[in-house]
Amino acid sequence: MKKLSRRNFLKGTLGAAGAVAAFNISGTKASGKVIGANERLRVAVCGLHSQGNIHAGSYVKMNNVELAYVIDPDKRVLGGAVGRYGTRAKGYEVKGLTDVRKALEDKNLDAISVATPNHWHSLMVIWAAQAGKHCYVEKPASHDIYEGRVAAEAYNKYGVIVQHGTQQRSDSKRANQMKAIRDGKYGKLKISYGYCCKPRGSIGQKPFSAPPKHLDWDLWRGPAVIDKYHGNYVHYNWHWCWASGNGDLNNQGTHQLDVARWAIAEDQTNPVRAMALGGRFQWNDQGETPNTMFGIVEYPNGQQVLFNVRNVNYKGYKRQVMNDFYFEDGGWIDSGGNIGAGGRYHPAKGKTAENLVHPDAKITPGGTFGSFIAACRAGDQKMINGNMLEAHYSCVTGHVMNLSYRLGKKVPFNAKAGKFGDDKTACEHFLKLHEIMKGGVGIPENEAEYVVGPWLTFDPKTERFTGDNADEANKLLRDPNRKGFEIPDVNKV
Repeated sequence: MKKLSRRNFLKGTLGAAGAVAAFNISGTKASGKVIGANERLRVAVCGLHSQGNIHAGSYVKMNNVELAYVIDPDKRVLGGAVGRYGTRAKGYEVKGLTDVRKALEDKNLDAISVATPNHWHSLMVIWAAQAGKHCYVEKPASHDIYEGRVAAEAYNKYGVIVQHGTQQRSDSKRANQMKAIRDGKYGKLKISYGYCCKPRGSIGQKPFSAPPKHLDWDLWRGPAVIDKYHGNYVHYNWHWCWASGNGDLNNQGTHQLDVARWAIAEDQTNPVRAMALGGRFQWNDQGETPNTMFGIVEYPNGQQVLFNVRNVNYKGYKRQVMNDFYFEDGGWIDSGGNIGAGGRYHPAKGKTAENLVHPDAKITPGGTFGSFIAACRAGDQKMINGNMLEAHYSCVTGHVMNLSYRLGKKVPFNAKAGKFGDDKTACEHFLKLHEIMKGGVGIPENEAEYVVGPWLTFDPKTERFTGDNADEANKLLRDPNRKGFEIPDVNKV
């Protein structure tokens, strides 16, 4: 593999604005490099403010794994990380960098582990693959649909290990539950439901200003077209801005979206239609993404994923970060509020519910980071618990809901806001959310507004919208990129 300099990166990452062609990423290539169990595997962790510390802390505890670099554009954060992990190193030096490209130029580096803001995720996967490096990437693996597809193509073309940070893929009991559902143990699945209902608060308003001197603002922005700095970007509230984040639907919700899509029939990839509605209620802050949302997507075989985001806190708030599953015969699986597998199966026709206990499935052991390292050592893409292609399809599930919301129009806050036709189940679940917002949160009917998105039709093969609102939706398939940080054309990755 040719050594990648910054010049080579820029030469290879000029994206075309044309339509995405039909894709066929069915095969994989073996990564040429197999690393023995007693050889030191060298990893760089990108992004050290929050989740990245879990990455780094996990790697430094592993035998024959070297934390070679810690990378962050904030020199204060970077300095703290070098101090923390340098003293815990086992006979090697942990180097601090602000630019991931410098680490990728190291021919002896084996992998990077990405815990940056969302707008960087896919580009780092692509750059790593082009450099012949393996990559663990935090959720969501993409900030938009197009770049996710390009990252999936890079994963396929270069044969590297790319593992998505959806930890439930490394839970053997959850894997067994998904297999049981797909195998029809409870009958045919009708609706796979995800919840991301965890309390959050207002981020307030922070003025535009010059970025702090310890922050490399150019590198923090990377591919994202963001002109002005304000303090809510750094270091967490970027989640609630469209240019850098995807809202809680594709933040915490990515975990539950991934499980929801995982339960859908194995031959289903992308949905054929989607819509969403919601709003950002009460807070009146700098955030742009909804704090309340109900979304629905439908797959070619008629199966649906429904999703609920509910972040506004109130007395009696019910926290739900979980998945439920509804079957055509009327039976359903109630997670009981648990994040992982478990809960109760409620058979149809009033039969007695039963507690679910799932045995361990055969997946790569070691948890999310241990399984990643094992796959890297073997150079075997079949060992990945949640690869880049699976990540892409799960992220698309959330992206199409978000795009419907972003194209939505404001309507009065009342029970008539939903547009579900004769879909009684969707209407029922929306009304449950509405009653919580009205009765629990205290949003007065007809004195506030929902944003109601249109039904969007999506071609699962070309990954483009068709029909009504297609022109507007297709413009949002791909974010604009800053010069020097372009996502490459899918056919030239």
